[in-house]
Amino acid sequence: MSEFRNPNLQAQGGNGGSSGGDMRGTIAFTVLALVAFFAFQYFAKPKQPVAPAPAAQSQQQQSGQAAISGQPGQPRLAAGQAQASAPTPSIAASMVTQTTVENENLKVVFTNQGAQVEHWILLGKQYKDHPDPGGQQLDLVNSRTSAFGLPLSLFTYEPDLTKELNSALYQVSVSGATPSTGILQAPCSVTFRYAANGLDVVKTFRFDASYVMTAEVAVKRNGLPVRALLTWPGGLGDQTEAMHFSYGKFAWSLDGKDDSVDAKKISDGASLIQPYDYAAVTDLYFAAAFLPDAPERTTVVTLHHSIELPSDPADPNSQKKPANVVGLAMGDTSGITRLRLFAGPKQTAVLQAIHSTGAGGKPTGPTLEPLIQFGWWTVIAKPLYLALRFLHGQLGSGINNWGWAIIIATAIFNLLMLPTRFMAMKSSLKMMRIQPKVEALKKRYAHLKTTDPKRAEMNTEMMALYKTEGVNMYGSCLPMLPQIPLFFAYFRVLQNAVELRQAHWLWLTDLSAPDPRYILPILIILTMFLTQYITPSPGMDPAQRRMMAFMMPVFFGFMLLHYASGLALYWGTSNLIQLSMQLGINQSSMGKEMHAIAAKRAAKKAGGKPKTIQGRR
Repeated sequence: MSEFRNPNLQAQGGNGGSSGGDMRGTIAFTVLALVAFFAFQYFAKPKQPVAPAPAAQSQQQQSGQAAISGQPGQPRLAAGQAQASAPTPSIAASMVTQTTVENENLKVVFTNQGAQVEHWILLGKQYKDHPDPGGQQLDLVNSRTSAFGLPLSLFTYEPDLTKELNSALYQVSVSGATPSTGILQAPCSVTFRYAANGLDVVKTFRFDASYVMTAEVAVKRNGLPVRALLTWPGGLGDQTEAMHFSYGKFAWSLDGKDDSVDAKKISDGASLIQPYDYAAVTDLYFAAAFLPDAPERTTVVTLHHSIELPSDPADPNSQKKPANVVGLAMGDTSGITRLRLFAGPKQTAVLQAIHSTGAGGKPTGPTLEPLIQFGWWTVIAKPLYLALRFLHGQLGSGINNWGWAIIIATAIFNLLMLPTRFMAMKSSLKMMRIQPKVEALKKRYAHLKTTDPKRAEMNTEMMALYKTEGVNMYGSCLPMLPQIPLFFAYFRVLQNAVELRQAHWLWLTDLSAPDPRYILPILIILTMFLTQYITPSPGMDPAQRRMMAFMMPVFFGFMLLHYASGLALYWGTSNLIQLSMQLGINQSSMGKEMHAIAAKRAAKKAGGKPKTIQGRR
C-alpha cells in the first residue's frame, strides 16, 4: 500500500547521506511478508497422497478421532437362524430409470441403479458453473470423480456386497407428491427397495423446501442388519481444477468442538467411531454434511482418492498433476442409519439455520456455521465479512452488489485511519527538522568501524536526541501497520464467502477471480507511482527513491494480476483515497514545510549553498 514516506533517520542508515532507514526496514519487512504469502498461495501444489497399506490399519487417535483398526465385524448368524428366517421375495426393477425431486433450492436426480444420486443441482441464480451468461446451474455431483462412486451410494466392509448394493436395480415408490412434468415437487419422499438372495435393502429419502434431505437406510441379510453407510465419495462439483481440489477438507464437530483437516492428510478407508454432531466434505464455497440422528452410535469412514488433471486447464494436453479427492461415509453401528444430509452453499444464514441433533433427539445441537473457515485471520476477517454483508444489504436496489460494498468499507476504514495519518505526518516533519543534528551526530562517529563497541554510544546519543526532540522514530509507519492484516483478511473473505463467488461489479464478472481486463492492476500501478512521486522524501537516496517509485508499484500490480479482483478493488480504492489525501496534505502548512525542506536538501546535494536548517520542536 503506498504511503507518504518517512524522510528521517539516517540513524538507521549506513552513511551520513542516507535516511529513511526505519521506513525502508518496515517496507522491506512488508514486501517480504507479502512475497512469502503470495508465493505460498501461488506456487503451493497439492502433494500426491500416499496410498494406504493394504493391511489392516492400526488403531490411531488424532484430533479427538479414533481410527478403528481392521474392519468392524458384521453380525454373525446363530446356528440354524438362517433356516428359521422366512425368505424375502425377490424385489427388483427390470430397467434403469430416473426420479427427479425439486424444490426452490435443489433439483436432485436419482437413478434406480444403486438408488444413488446422479445430479444434485443448485437452483439459485447465483450458483452457476461459470460466471458467463451461458453458465449452467451448478451440479454438486462432480462428473470427473464419478468413477469413485455417486452420492448416497452405500459403503460396507465387504467389497462384493458393496458392489452388489450399488449396481442392483431398485424398485421406486413415491409418497407425498404427484409428479409434474415428470418432476416430483417437495415436500415428498422417495423409497428404493431391492431384495434378492437373502438381502433386503430399503433406502428412503425425504425432501422439504430447504437444502436438507432426510435419509433412512436399512440393509438386512437373512433378517439380520448389515452395517451399511451412506456416502458422498467424490468431492464437490465446483472443483474443476487441481487448485480447486487442493482446497478440499474433511470437517467435523465432536461434542460441540469443530475442526477440519486438509484433503492430502486424509486416509482412505479409515473408520472413525465417535459421537459426531456432523461430518462434512467441504471446499471454499460448498459443503456436503451428514448430521446423524444418533451421534452416540455414529460410524464415519473417510475416503481419499486421486485423479490426474492438466496443469493448464485451457490445454488438455498439458502436463498432468495429481489432485486429491476427498469423500466420506456415515452410518449407524446398529445397522439402521437415520441421518440428514445438507449439500449446498456455505452461506452464513443457511448454515446458521441447520442444527445438529441435540438432547432428546431434537435439532438443538451445534449449527453448521463453523464450516465457513477464515483461518488465522478469523478475528479480523469475520467482522469484515459481517460489515460487507451489512453494507450490501443496506444499498438500494440497482447498486446492491458486493463491489460497491467493498469500496464503501474501504473508504470508511481509510477515514477511520485519518488521525493516524496526521500523526505520521507530524512525526515525519519532526524527523526532517532534526535531520541536521542527526547528520552531525553520525559524522562524529563516522571514523569508527561498524564493529567498534563505541558505535553503541552513537545509538545511545541518537535515542536521547529523539527523546529530547519528542520524535517517535516509528511514528510515520503507523498508518501502514493496520493495512497488512486487513489485506490478508480481505483475501480470506474473498476466498471463503460464497456470496462473493461470481459476484459482478461493472466489468468484473467474478470478484473472487482475477480481473480479466487487467484494469485494476494497472490502476494500482499508476496510483502507487503518483503517490510516491508527490510525497516528499528528502534524504532518501535517489536510487532508492526510483526503486520505490517504479519497482514497488510494478511488483504489487503484477502480484494482483493473479488474485481475486475484489482484493485488487480494495487495494486500488485505498490507493485512490491515499493519493487524494496526499494531495491535500501537500497543500497544508505542514506539507508545504516538508516540501520546502526537501527542496533545500535537494539543492544542497546538487551543489548549492542553502542555509542550514536547525532542528526545532
